[in-house]
This record gives sequence, C-alpha cells and structure tokens, in this order.
Amino acid sequence: MTAPCTGSIQIDNDVVADIAGYAALECYGIVGMASPTLRDGVAQLLSLDKLRKGVRVTSDGEGVVVDLYVVAEYGTNLAEVAHNMSDRVKYVVTSNAEVRVDAVNIHIQGIKVRK
Repeated sequence: MTAPCTGSIQIDNDVVADIAGYAALECYGIVGMASPTLRDGVAQLLSLDKLRKGVRVTSDGEGVVVDLYVVAEYGTNLAEVAHNMSDRVKYVVTSNAEVRVDAVNIHIQGIKVRK
C-alpha cells in the first residue's frame, strides 16, 4: 500500500515555453519561430536550440499567458493558422503540464516561402 503524496509541483515557465514552442512548430502553415524583436525590419528564424527565445510565458499565479513569435508560410490563411495554433498550444500545454492557459497570443513576425 502506498501513501498519498503531499506537496506541490512547480513547473518553470521555460518548460512551458519549450512545450508551447514544439507544439507551435507542429502546426500547419508555420515555417519556424522568430525572435520577438525585428532586426532591420526582418524576422530572423530561430534554430531548434534557440526555440525558447520565440516564446514568452508569463504567469499570474493561477494560469499562464503564452506569446508566440512565428514565421508563417506564404499563401496560407493567417487567421486560420493562428486560430489553429492557439488551440493546439493551449491543448498541448494543458494536457502535458497540467497548467491552465489563460491566453495564447500569436505574433506573426514574417512570411516565408517554404522550400
């Protein structure tokens, strides 16, 4: 017979950012993550090891707000891509980290033709 565990679990915002970033990259119409700041008015694609830089997670104690900075594929319906990505990220973060997601904000930093 096992005793019930007592205590609390804290999940760092960086872990939530990683989960959200990978979920966003799986979405149709997303070429990659981008830096939140535009250099010379051009979005820079981030490599997978710097994926977290394209995601900002803020917490209010109860839930989290996720800001995603992405580069979308040329020719896609941006509103639909953003809506689908928001739903996907919210679902994945909630199911994997059991963290309440209050909002997912999508910032499309650029558009690129997929090769």
